[in-house]
Amino acid sequence: MTFTPTKYKLMNCGTGRIFEDEGWTLADPQGDGPALVRAVYEKKTFELRKDLDGFYKFAEWLPIKRTLLHSHVPVTYRSTGLAGYLGLENLYITFSGYFPKIGALMETCSFKETEAYSVCARLPEKHDKVLVVASAGNTARAFAKVCSDNNIPLLLSIPLDNINALWFHKPLNDCVKIIAAPHGGDYFDAIMLGDKVCEAAGDKFMAEGGAKNIARRDGMGTTLLSAVEVTGRIPDAYFQAVGSGTGSIAVWENNLRLIEDGRFGKHRMRLYPSQNAPFTIMYDSWKAHSRKLVPLSGDEARAQAAEIKAKVLSNRKPPYSLAGGLFDAMNDAGGDMFKVTNDELELWKDRFLTLEGVDIYSAASVAVASLAQAVETGAVRKDELIMLNITGGGEALNKKHHDVVYAKPDLVLDTFLPAEEIASQVEKLF
Repeated sequence: MTFTPTKYKLMNCGTGRIFEDEGWTLADPQGDGPALVRAVYEKKTFELRKDLDGFYKFAEWLPIKRTLLHSHVPVTYRSTGLAGYLGLENLYITFSGYFPKIGALMETCSFKETEAYSVCARLPEKHDKVLVVASAGNTARAFAKVCSDNNIPLLLSIPLDNINALWFHKPLNDCVKIIAAPHGGDYFDAIMLGDKVCEAAGDKFMAEGGAKNIARRDGMGTTLLSAVEVTGRIPDAYFQAVGSGTGSIAVWENNLRLIEDGRFGKHRMRLYPSQNAPFTIMYDSWKAHSRKLVPLSGDEARAQAAEIKAKVLSNRKPPYSLAGGLFDAMNDAGGDMFKVTNDELELWKDRFLTLEGVDIYSAASVAVASLAQAVETGAVRKDELIMLNITGGGEALNKKHHDVVYAKPDLVLDTFLPAEEIASQVEKLF
């Protein structure tokens, strides 16, 4: 079946200017300050594509040019176990991971698959550049799987300390290559490596774009669409652990689209993002009600990242301050931020397994712990419709059901090397 590309334009979230997407536009070329761009879809009503498989049933609100193989969707279900424990009447869990009992079959066990299947489908079928993605772990696994399955050239940049996150059901296709920042490096170091490759060899490599890529955000935003498909309305409150905050921005953007549709409510759901203490740069900034991020040196960030158990929540340059970023989303939607200790994280990870019957990642457990805090403090009412975004889980179950193989880095590169030298070494991989 021939897929007709989704019709949309772009809007500068700072100025409101509407303009055309040139194919991989990440920012407004006429913008006068830091701002995200947002997709403005021609179709204003939320409708599922019943003729498309898996993730692509949400294609009407995805900025894509094609569909890819082997995709799966987040699954939303009404909680009884955790809901009963917390005394909540309308708790809905949107689960991205591997939990066949509820129909959740994401092979990489993370909602990062929603990003990868959207971003990679934004690429035209024949493109001549290598996609560059920096990641602390889960994003790398998702992009590697999607690109490997669909023969899309990919360069992954990760911290070497997170290499164990790169496990798969089968060896990766040769189109996927991995570089790593040395031991002691963090997510920001991985970003720096990827940036240097694109800077010195931009004719052969293209940056995926992170939060600036509309396809990444709208892919993540399908979690809310999954919830609304089941509940029939916009939730009252939304809980998610955040490293960059991109997932919370994404659901806020889809909330605005659903309001424009009008059939699912006219309200903004309150946002309750959470971080793993002591890595709490956005929590600290929000509590100070500061658009500007509080100061955090590289050494402090690395030390805090080493201390937290939810390693994927350690982005020290999140899209918080710019127009359309997390600060604006929370100001518009309302809500609050929470911080969760390692001990609280472990407690709720065990409790979730007991109550809901599946293992979850540390980051997802941070969200569960924050929901418990919100119930305790009265931030949410017991009769409100609450969406809990479980961004990853089922790895233990997955590895029980499948053998896995671990990838190794093709190169380990120091971030202080000149961009030309890094790019020269990387080019030889392809």
